[in-house]
Amino acid sequence: MSRTTLEDIARATGYSKAVISRVLNGKAEDYRISATTVQTILQACEEQAYRPNVIAQNLRNQTTKSIGLIVPYINYSFFGHLSAVIIDKAYKYGYVVSVLASMENTDLERKALDTLLDRNVDGILIAPCSPDPANLQEVARHVPLIQIDRYFNDAGLSYISTNNYEGAKMAMQQLIGMGHRNIHCIQGVLSAITTQERVRGVIDAAAEAGDVNLTVSGDDFSIQNGYVETKICIHAPEPPTAIFTLNNSILLGAIKALREVGKRIPQDISLISFDDNSYLDFMNPPITRMAQPIDSICTAAVKLLMKEIDNKTLPDVQLLMSPTIVKRESIKNVR
Repeated sequence: MSRTTLEDIARATGYSKAVISRVLNGKAEDYRISATTVQTILQACEEQAYRPNVIAQNLRNQTTKSIGLIVPYINYSFFGHLSAVIIDKAYKYGYVVSVLASMENTDLERKALDTLLDRNVDGILIAPCSPDPANLQEVARHVPLIQIDRYFNDAGLSYISTNNYEGAKMAMQQLIGMGHRNIHCIQGVLSAITTQERVRGVIDAAAEAGDVNLTVSGDDFSIQNGYVETKICIHAPEPPTAIFTLNNSILLGAIKALREVGKRIPQDISLISFDDNSYLDFMNPPITRMAQPIDSICTAAVKLLMKEIDNKTLPDVQLLMSPTIVKRESIKNVR
């Protein structure tokens, strides 16, 4: 069965293609097209199951109504949640989202950017893994680009993220306030500004308290990293009374290691994590954590990207949003 065309609707109604296009584009009132004409055209379109050729329209308008999203991993709960929210928010603007993963690989990130440029996306959101902003700066010359979650601070590019320094400092102050003075922090990818800012917050909180024995280790946002580093730290001459994991994948590895040696949470060792997820409330015990404002970050990022797509010349925006602490039962008061 052949596809119904604009010419078919013109023959069925007796109106020109120009008039039909104006009606279908919602411009009948602008061109003073009568309600009767509008009704006749819309009824014919419905009866003949007419669907506009969106690809042709986009080519004429030099838009694809699509944006790209590049994240380090799709299977991490944080980036899965972030991707889902962005897809939902973009859809409300009439855009579809192509989601690609860099797998923490600079070459894959570069190929992902090239792929999105080849697809002529109207804009790009990216949580970069590369240690150098040069690729992003080059791409931003051709298409609106906003960094989300991870970012380069002085690259002249827009970004929207969590205030990771503030959140990590708050988490440490929670542990310190409950009497913990021997604390181990398991960090993520060293080149990621999210790791750097969280570790900076951890160190500053410990320094301000003045009597904290703080150790920091790890190099990946993975379960294995959490497992290995926990195994090592709990066998130290003076094992920590509390562990702060800098994401929930690391947390899961830490819990696995603690359970293998019979350590109880929080009776034997306390835990706090950076990142929120509802499953943490169903663990035994529920885990205290720092919740990032993912919905707000994604809403702001998509809205800003839409404005840049429309206006092309908006100034760069650097925005950090405050996290909140979700207090549960994984920290023992040892004061």
